[in-house]
Amino acid sequence: MSDLIKVETADFITTITLNRPEKRNALNRQMRIFIKQEIVRLNQSDDTKAIILTGTDPAFSAGVDFSELDDPATDFSEIGPLTGPFFTSDIPVIGAINGAAYTGGLELALTCSFLIASDKAVFADTHAKMGMMPGWGLSVHLPIAIGPSRARQMMSSSQPILANQAYEWGLVTEVVSHELLMKRTREVATAITQQEISVIRKIGALYNQNRHERDAQAWLTEQAAFIKIEPSK
Repeated sequence: MSDLIKVETADFITTITLNRPEKRNALNRQMRIFIKQEIVRLNQSDDTKAIILTGTDPAFSAGVDFSELDDPATDFSEIGPLTGPFFTSDIPVIGAINGAAYTGGLELALTCSFLIASDKAVFADTHAKMGMMPGWGLSVHLPIAIGPSRARQMMSSSQPILANQAYEWGLVTEVVSHELLMKRTREVATAITQQEISVIRKIGALYNQNRHERDAQAWLTEQAAFIKIEPSK
């Protein structure tokens, strides 16, 4: 997967970079599987204390690779709906949002522990424009991040919000210039690596357990409401 997803570890920080810029870092089946397996592996590694998830410019991720929806051989049960978060990590996963995080890309970003955004970042949910329901947890995570009214606005209008508005709404923890995004994200990740890792892992496990108990019914509700796009003829 080194051509589609780059993984680099240094100083106990592992950076996972979606590297499919010509497709706006859309996630095909192999990428989706790899990310989940890699997060599991890193959580079991003594070499990683913090994870950064980002994309190759100009986008963070457009979400699912829609060319798969046109393929009659596609297994839609693998695409969605998911029955839980895209991945679960006791180690903090920092989303370094370098550009557009749209639809499934927004859902992927919301799976991270928290987000730091470039001033070029833009967020949007276009499920309604495309005529489908979210299936990667948007209706679960987005209202928690920005409140139910703003979440309904984003999900109903398909209108994008820019980085500063995302900060004002609480979607991201900070906004930095595009050139400083990775430097600042690594600074935060480095601060994490300097803490007692056993406590960090226990904090992460506690958050994950609390989230599971709080959101279990919401996941079932989204799963039941999911509508897939039929492959085009």
